[in-house]
Amino acid sequence: MIRPGLCSVTFRDLGVEAVVDHAVAAGLECIEWAGDAHVPPADVEAAARARELTEQAGLTVASLGSYLRFEGDDEETIRAEGEAVLGTARALGAPRIRVWAGRTGSADVPAGVRARLVGRIQRFADAAAGHGIDVGLEFHGRTLTDEIGSTLRLLDEIDRENVLSYWQPHQGMPDADALETLRRVLPRTSTIHVFSWWPLAERLPLAERSALWERAFATLAAEGSDRDALLEFVPGDDPAVLRREADALRTLITAGEEAAR
Repeated sequence: MIRPGLCSVTFRDLGVEAVVDHAVAAGLECIEWAGDAHVPPADVEAAARARELTEQAGLTVASLGSYLRFEGDDEETIRAEGEAVLGTARALGAPRIRVWAGRTGSADVPAGVRARLVGRIQRFADAAAGHGIDVGLEFHGRTLTDEIGSTLRLLDEIDRENVLSYWQPHQGMPDADALETLRRVLPRTSTIHVFSWWPLAERLPLAERSALWERAFATLAAEGSDRDALLEFVPGDDPAVLRREADALRTLITAGEEAAR
């Protein structure tokens, strides 16, 4: 089952209650709450409130979208940042925490620095596993997941059952190449960030890249694992278009499932 949802960072300037209301009106099922806007690290009261409003509306917390990057020279600071995010995730009731594998492209990261990042992610993943929480690596440029070979190698290096990858089409990547990255990372993918940017960061209606997304959802449906498909960055950051984008998302998920049969 592919579950349609929303990244709250899509509407970072709105309050939690407004985000929930828009998600409900659009017929979405779950929310990834943004750790840089709606549920900041260590703010367990904000996280508990977001959880309460989400559940009262009949929605599910999909994940905590954190901005942990595991970089810096102070190990105590790295540990404290991880503990703060983990506490927020627990208060939020999040089954998964999204993290970032640094802030430098894989080709420019020395082996020793990469090994240090791997160790930090491992320690964080072990702490999260103690609370039944999974970890998802943001699939993004200017990190160790900026290309598929480095992403697969990183998952092998981390070697934790509760660590999987997110997936989204890299900016500027042709459809066929983007879909090949999805095929290669399956079934080590937990969550899909859904948006329509082309050719680079221009935000288009989701339907304008329907050829890409229908094939992506067919690939996911054929593999068969349960996943969340979360809308992110709608055109103009406009809440008024969310219902249209959510309708397009559901249509594309259904078309992909039918194509996979």
